[in-house]
Amino acid sequence: MSAASPLSSPLYATYARAELAFERGEGVWLETTSGERYLDLMGGIAVNAFGHAHPYLVEALKRQAEKLWHVSNIFEIPGQVELGRRLCEASFADRVFFTNSGGEAMECAIKTVRRYHHAKGQPQKNRIITFEGAFHGRTLATIAAGGQAKYLEGFAPNVEGFDQVAFADRDALKAAIGPETAGILIEPIQGEGGIRPVPHEFLRFIRELCDEHGLLMVLDEIQCGMGRTGRLFAHEWAGVTPDVMAIAKAIGGGFPLGACLATREASEAMAVGSHGSTYGGNPLAMAVGNAVLDLVFQDGFLTEVSRKGLLLKQKLARLVDAYPDQLKDVRGEGLMLGLVCAGAPAEMVARLRKHGVLTVGAGHNVVRVLPALIISEAEMDEGVNRIEAALRAADKSAAA
Repeated sequence: MSAASPLSSPLYATYARAELAFERGEGVWLETTSGERYLDLMGGIAVNAFGHAHPYLVEALKRQAEKLWHVSNIFEIPGQVELGRRLCEASFADRVFFTNSGGEAMECAIKTVRRYHHAKGQPQKNRIITFEGAFHGRTLATIAAGGQAKYLEGFAPNVEGFDQVAFADRDALKAAIGPETAGILIEPIQGEGGIRPVPHEFLRFIRELCDEHGLLMVLDEIQCGMGRTGRLFAHEWAGVTPDVMAIAKAIGGGFPLGACLATREASEAMAVGSHGSTYGGNPLAMAVGNAVLDLVFQDGFLTEVSRKGLLLKQKLARLVDAYPDQLKDVRGEGLMLGLVCAGAPAEMVARLRKHGVLTVGAGHNVVRVLPALIISEAEMDEGVNRIEAALRAADKSAAA
């Protein structure tokens, strides 16, 4: 399919879109409008946790759509209470605010941190420490929090209130804490930054610093949460509990949904009128979110994600050993994996696409592998075989 030219398209030219349009999907497979089938190892960038057109999620959405779509948060929405209760029971949190996206969830988290200190009579404590390589969204506040020049360019003046330090650098973090510091924000595994897991010891160090200085520990689990690593949330591997956390992506299984989770103490100041969302937590989103949790909470499901993640990592590691001129490493946790390439990821992503595999780049040299959590061993083997075919073809081309 040929893409519309930038001059003829009615859309903002903000995406370098591949010349593919998909008509239907089932599980980990996508089919284009012209009938070509692709193995989806990117899952909508860690969104389609249960693949495409999962019958349980489809039925939940259809059932709700036949009853009620939207009423506004002026009224009680029972599905919010149910989903919020389940998320709190399964996590550190006491309170939840529902949003439509990860960016909105992060905005709520940032506002929660500032409001917490304001209510304590310390409005000067409004700065949040973040880390090099971070990605927290595309709003003006979240691009400032991420601090990456390519996302900040052209949108000056930058939103104030964020101090960025080197990734997992203890001395730099300690030095950055000052009288205006309100919290520390980090992704347990950087997604856009190149599938970089934060050492568990460093997450525990952050928790200790926050306790020592009266700061809030804020986690961004938008990409690494909701079972992606084999635990419900990635921070569980480190044995820490945050004060505030943003989630999205997989919680809706493809339906736009995000949430900000917080402890009672951290969220207490978010009183009536302090925050809001027209669409956030509408009945359609809540029906799907509750259905996603039904699937995630099935006995043995997360254990199986962990097992499959280790198996896939081992299979990819063999490719790293076999093709050292093209691949340098494989890293990540569970089914959140990254192939470290010898060069920029765009070329590898395009090469894999020609062999019927969909992946997505990250950082300056990583290809993300983020399949649906329900991927079978046979489908993993098919994916690895196709990746190897692409690597083999590149080796032959280089030798010619």
